Amino acid sequence: MSRALCPRCERPERACICHWVRPIDNSVSLLILQHPDEAHRAKNSARLLDLSLQNSQRLVGEQWSDAALGELLNRADESILLYPETDDLPALRYPDPNDLTERNDTGPRRQLVVLDATWRKSRKMLYLNPPLHALPRLALTDTPPSRYRIRRARKPGQLSTLEACCYALAHLEGERVDYGPLLDAFDGFNDQQLAFRPKP
Repeated sequence: MSRALCPRCERPERACICHWVRPIDNSVSLLILQHPDEAHRAKNSARLLDLSLQNSQRLVGEQWSDAALGELLNRADESILLYPETDDLPALRYPDPNDLTERNDTGPRRQLVVLDATWRKSRKMLYLNPPLHALPRLALTDTPPSRYRIRRARKPGQLSTLEACCYALAHLEGERVDYGPLLDAFDGFNDQQLAFRPKP
């Protein structure tokens, strides 16, 4: 017998995360390209992120046609890929917002693109989707320690998708939007997941 699912967060009702949703009106939109392996994992933070942000879209897949992906990227005046620099696939580094002329509501519409996958699978997604190669990249530096207690980071400084996007969006928006309530709710999300673990 299948378990009843919450129609909003698509998780079993006993593990529903809707009470952790914190509506945030982000001025830089977000496009989440989520690997299918991540879509139904209990530890997945991208679903909570997508439900909380007013300007967000989550697509599940590994590869899209150039035309379909190009249409998604071109709906904004600027699309920026949240991804570290790599020697094998160099890309332009996105300028620090402090180095740009001040943005306002009449300025260019910007969109942050994020690959929600393990490091190895995100690299494959990047290679499989050539339109992403031309995007300037934003790499996070000097971020706070991760609050993601339900997954062990493979490298120091690794963040959950939710944390990385909150910090990147705040950076691009010049700290004009407060992501603190969502990051605090993320702590509760972690506690909820940890409570389902078997007792030692």
